[in-house]
Amino acid sequence: MVTIQVRQMSFSHIEAIIFDKDGTLQDSRDFLRHLAQKRSRLIDAQIPGVGEPLLMAFGIEEDTLNPLGLMAVGSQRENEIAAAAYIAETGIGWLESITIAREAFQEASEWLKKDAVPSPIFPGTVEVLKTLNQADLKLGILSADSTESVKAFVEYYQLSPYIQLQMGAEANLSKPDPALFLQACDRLGVDPAATLMVGDAPGDIQMAKTAGAAGCIGICDPAYSHDLSSADVVVTQLNQIRIKSF
Repeated sequence: MVTIQVRQMSFSHIEAIIFDKDGTLQDSRDFLRHLAQKRSRLIDAQIPGVGEPLLMAFGIEEDTLNPLGLMAVGSQRENEIAAAAYIAETGIGWLESITIAREAFQEASEWLKKDAVPSPIFPGTVEVLKTLNQADLKLGILSADSTESVKAFVEYYQLSPYIQLQMGAEANLSKPDPALFLQACDRLGVDPAATLMVGDAPGDIQMAKTAGAAGCIGICDPAYSHDLSSADVVVTQLNQIRIKSF
């Protein structure tokens, strides 16, 4: 077991660290903003007038992404349901509304994938993961994104030597449901009480705390500051997470 030092806080007897993906390891703000805008435009083309309210629901404010908004922290299923609700408000039946939303989401994703370069990884991420892995810590990614997207991210940035768990939102589970964190720990073969969570949203922190995690580390870009006061400690860069030397 390892002791992790994060600024003034020490976490002892740690076996594993689980990371969120978007906003924690990957700077996906621009991608998520463009995806939300494309989804809204496609739906608005079928149901005029819905586009702007949808952008607000997704958390797009004056062409910027709200780090606590639906696009930033919600699963695709949650985003689809929110979009379908706005469509249904116009008088369209619920099943048709869900279909319209799902088809628009699929088209938007396919459009953005054409010749698209994956969102950049935050500077220093690989070095931090390598150092933690060399200390015999088990490392995992638990994202609100799909497992497929998590695996594509790990493959593109060649993180598989360091990451033992690649997990997205499950079919009927999403953050902050603690069952997700418990499942992640089970798949890593570790006790939640010996596992740290690192994330950029209150949902990450709430999920891990409720599941009995050893500690919760919030990460927040000062340029996009938001309340992570529920975390045990907050950092601005991953390299502030270190192995404590004795």
